[in-house]
Amino acid sequence: MAKPTTSLRTYALTRLALVLPMLWILLTLVFFMMRVAPGDPVTAALGGRLPEKELQERRHAAGYDKPLIVQYVDYLGDVARLNFGTTITDDRPVTDVIIENGSATLELTFWAMVVALSVGIGLGLVAGRLRDSGADVSIRMFGIVVYAMPAFFLGFLAQLLFGERLGWLPTSGRASPEVQFLLPTHTHLYLIDAIIYGDWATFKDVVLHLILPAATLGLIIAGVLIRLVRVNVLQTMKGDYIEAARARGIDEKSVVYRHAFKNALVPVVTVLGLQVALLMSGAVLTETTFNWPGIGFELVRYLNNRDYIAVQGIITFFALIVIFVSVLIDFVNAWIDPRVRY
Repeated sequence: MAKPTTSLRTYALTRLALVLPMLWILLTLVFFMMRVAPGDPVTAALGGRLPEKELQERRHAAGYDKPLIVQYVDYLGDVARLNFGTTITDDRPVTDVIIENGSATLELTFWAMVVALSVGIGLGLVAGRLRDSGADVSIRMFGIVVYAMPAFFLGFLAQLLFGERLGWLPTSGRASPEVQFLLPTHTHLYLIDAIIYGDWATFKDVVLHLILPAATLGLIIAGVLIRLVRVNVLQTMKGDYIEAARARGIDEKSVVYRHAFKNALVPVVTVLGLQVALLMSGAVLTETTFNWPGIGFELVRYLNNRDYIAVQGIITFFALIVIFVSVLIDFVNAWIDPRVRY
């Protein structure tokens, strides 16, 4: 009896239906975790700096004098409208913080992922092809070390070596102060803006500032990909179709890179979705280490100021990004390998 097939459209609708309860659970956790601490966020952030009467007015304006269930319903409604609240310490909409600082985080995470894919997949393929050789052992040790090393510690080492000792690269900021002051912010993505306006001196300056933080964050993700790609290449190389390709006289290099590589990538794509959460958490530490003015840097600043409204809004935004990427990865997997639809 033939096995019934599941169309990509049906799979997509089912997967989207599962997103709603997952999103609700996640938003609920964020809301109540931000209210575990005693008191209210307004008092935590501004207590001792404002008179009690003004604190009460701010609590009322923020809705913290309402019952908890009413606050919860209001929070879900605001998130549905992409309203993440207003910061307490500087009275800015969290959405504005995300828009203004999100471009820096986007630029950093994009190039960090480029580094992770290039290093992780490239070295993983070499290690899988040269199993148990000196190169394989060295690559595996490298992957373990960079994955186990905290992002801030790896960042400090990179700053010390390439910035302080060798003086090759800048160690903080997104660009030199004079460049950042003069750079037109058309897209808020400095590399794109420099290309649009043909300012190649600025382009070079931005690239130099980007190398260390992007490499630091990317190498940590690469540590996971190296091991994953190596294991899947080794498993794929045991397949019957690989033996058939060898029997036809196809050289070993083509067998690895043209036949085994594609099938070994399916689990890698799955894990990439899971690495987005690691990338986001790593971006917080990396941005703080390199004084990179992204969302992670702002999150740490608001945490230090005990501005839990801003913290709640930024974490909620991060959670939405992780869910979106996870669903996107599921669709890509279903397109690459129809077996995942069953």
